[in-house]
Amino acid sequence: MPPSDAASVAAAACVYRYDAGLTGPVFTREIAVETPIEIAFGGAPFAVMMATPEDIEEFAIGFALTEGIIESVEDIRAIEALVEEESGRVNVTLSGERMGAHLARKRAMSGRTGCGLCGIEDLEHLPAPRRRMSATPPIAPRAIGAAIAALESSQPLNARTRAVHAAAWCGRDGAIRAVREDVGRHNALDKLIGALLREKVDPADGFILISSRCSFEMVAKAAAFGAGTLVSVSAPTSLALRRAEENGLTLIAIARPDQALGFSGAALDARRGTAA
Repeated sequence: MPPSDAASVAAAACVYRYDAGLTGPVFTREIAVETPIEIAFGGAPFAVMMATPEDIEEFAIGFALTEGIIESVEDIRAIEALVEEESGRVNVTLSGERMGAHLARKRAMSGRTGCGLCGIEDLEHLPAPRRRMSATPPIAPRAIGAAIAALESSQPLNARTRAVHAAAWCGRDGAIRAVREDVGRHNALDKLIGALLREKVDPADGFILISSRCSFEMVAKAAAFGAGTLVSVSAPTSLALRRAEENGLTLIAIARPDQALGFSGAALDARRGTAA
């Protein structure tokens, strides 16, 4: 899908300096556009997510993988996307086998901005951990610092609106290779994963960096892609940490250009063994 024009992802709003009282001037600033995006499989609606109306084909691909509807991008036969003034729709045509499996699976979902588990019927439907990933060489601390330092300048929409999250794919050297932005942190990561699937990126060739807090769902999505390392600027939740350990995912959080904390991974396991 070609990039959306600037008007579709940001809008002008009239504002004033509240602290200046009633006499302050009125001026305009940009705000992020939030749009309901319907995702359908084989023409049958599956989810409505509140999202930034950009890169929505990649959003649907990443969403399909992280929801367990597809196993790889080869399971998709075709994809059609349409964004209108106040809504968008993506229809994904699956292979016969995957469509059959999808139809046999009962799940109704009504999404919200930043919602990652909307629609599950009970705790038994909490997504199970994927298989453990193969061990990969650790990412150098200086690479993580370089990626963190470059992240803000790689978020053009957030620079304009100060209202969106980013998910970035970084090379093992710390160079940012791809970034996707969205009002929803889960959506930004799904968009990134969709882009990486399209480009057939090897998960072992780098790491994922997110600008948001590190929740259970963010870890689950990174693991579904097969990433060996997830870096977050904020702290993980207890369930996120447990899922990272179950998947063998190296989780690095509270990351800054000059420091970061390792919450899970082989290096921490080795230190625990030494301490024991």
